Amino acid sequence: MDDFLLELPKAELHLHLEGSVEPETLHELDPATPVEEFRALYRYDDFDAFLRAFGAVGKRLRTPEDYGLITRRLLERLAAQNVRYAEIIVAAGVVLWKGQEFGPIFDAVREAAAGSPVEVRWILDAVRQFGVEHAMAVAKLAAERVDRQVVAFGIGGSEERGPAEWFTEVFAFAKTAGLHLTAHAGESMGPESVWAALRLGAERIGHGIAAARDEELMRHLRDHDIPLEICLTSNLVTGVVERLEDHPVRRLFDAGVPITLSTDDPAMFVCTLLGEYRLAARQFEFSQVELRKIADNGWRYRFGQSH
Repeated sequence: MDDFLLELPKAELHLHLEGSVEPETLHELDPATPVEEFRALYRYDDFDAFLRAFGAVGKRLRTPEDYGLITRRLLERLAAQNVRYAEIIVAAGVVLWKGQEFGPIFDAVREAAAGSPVEVRWILDAVRQFGVEHAMAVAKLAAERVDRQVVAFGIGGSEERGPAEWFTEVFAFAKTAGLHLTAHAGESMGPESVWAALRLGAERIGHGIAAARDEELMRHLRDHDIPLEICLTSNLVTGVVERLEDHPVRRLFDAGVPITLSTDDPAMFVCTLLGEYRLAARQFEFSQVELRKIADNGWRYRFGQSH
């Protein structure tokens, strides 16, 4: 199984650039700070604590060159796992929150990806709890870069503090600009959060595991061919799933809901895409045939293709 999974060409569809930064890379950026101090950032007891840690890592990325370095390090790790394609989520909302100019940062990450064997597309992400004006600013940044490998606009952050209903006009603008639409939903809240994201026009759902509690929603996702980006280790570490064996991935798959496997924030959750496939095989007894289907979904549902 291990050889099979390594040789399997994989596509990663739910991957935050800032969440991929290893403590060792932060130390590379700031050698004066002991690496142990950076490792201490990567400890959290619940979802809100994780969001704070994500912001703390983002604050330590100060220049376009910093962003270029973390992109190169990420792509090196992906290539070693036979990940051939990645849609990398850039927290443009965090860049704006820090008061930085987004253009040079995006140029740096795009240049860093240019020489990689991994084919890369970009998703720009707004922070839900920062509100509508913030999200529209991010959507406009994405719209300006549709011809520069930005394929989608999405919203992340706190579902509870940033209800999907706020963003109807923002999503309509992004769609008109030629962007695909995605949203984190059904991660820390229930099925109603997924329904709300679907009403916005989301074509893929980040996480969406709460859908397993709603038979009608699972049928809707199946019948309308809307995939969930499943992140097993992430859900366990953030506490939205108490025990790995409680994760509904098998139930969702068996109900015919399209799923992909992803890492979310691999450095912050100490996981890899190859490891997520191994976990699905070991813990949930997915067969090679089933895992190949899930891997194929990564290619089928990627945004980096013609509409």
